[in-house]
Amino acid sequence: MNPAERENDDAARAADSRLVQDFGLLIKAATRLEQRIDTALRKECEVSHTMFEVLIRLCRRPDEEISQRLLADDLTLTSSGITRLIDRMEGAGLVRRVPAPGDRRSVLVEATDHGRAVFLRAATVHAQVVERYFVAPVARADYARLTHALGEIDKALRDT
Repeated sequence: MNPAERENDDAARAADSRLVQDFGLLIKAATRLEQRIDTALRKECEVSHTMFEVLIRLCRRPDEEISQRLLADDLTLTSSGITRLIDRMEGAGLVRRVPAPGDRRSVLVEATDHGRAVFLRAATVHAQVVERYFVAPVARADYARLTHALGEIDKALRDT
């Protein structure tokens, strides 16, 4: 076997490794679930999944002051990305920007009454999709192990 053939074999084995396949399966499943959620939310509630994620954070603790920067960090968006998203959400009447007390450079974001009403409808749609495609296909014991394992992975990634 010449060096080029050996390199082709090595590349094929690496591409077919268990780790590559397992991680690919995780990414495909997460991407497909994200697409199903996004499609349902857009159709039923006229919001994207990312907008829904913003509303989750704003409605979870309504009295908490949440800055655009915190939202960007939490949703892994750039500063310009969160600005454009909040612009669209503000235009749709879902959120409003308010000045941060004591910090003129910082802007806080809060859900409007309309935003909370849309969130409640969207939460129902989200739950239906998650139940159908994330919970129902997995045995109860496996689901508990899966969510525990995902939490451990998230913790490991946050700790490094």
